[in-house]
Amino acid sequence: MSTEEKSHYSKAELEEFREIILRKLEESKAEYRRLQDMLQESNEMGSDSYNMTEFGAETLDKEQTEMFMAREARFIDNLGKALIRIENGSYGRCRVTGTLIPAARLRIVPHTLLSLEGKKMLKNDPSLED
Repeated sequence: MSTEEKSHYSKAELEEFREIILRKLEESKAEYRRLQDMLQESNEMGSDSYNMTEFGAETLDKEQTEMFMAREARFIDNLGKALIRIENGSYGRCRVTGTLIPAARLRIVPHTLLSLEGKKMLKNDPSLED
């Protein structure tokens, strides 16, 4: 049965997606902690040098680490929301087209809210975002 013919994923399929999400969540939280530790070490070391070039590079590194942390935090949040959608029965449904998102896409991007068709539709008509 193709995804277009199905109205929802089975319990076994949802469990597979849950496991994928939990694994990614664990990896992402570990990466967030690693970045947090790097930033903390950088802050503790401070700048003992008056060399402005070194100071500028150090500041850029900190900003980049903070940017990566923010990105990781958003990913963690999106994975958490995907787990909630599994629990409330709305997981795997495209919010634009209303169709079931193909399992292959969910295995790669388990937190997605859009099928590829829905993503294309949004790109062509951003008013669908609402």
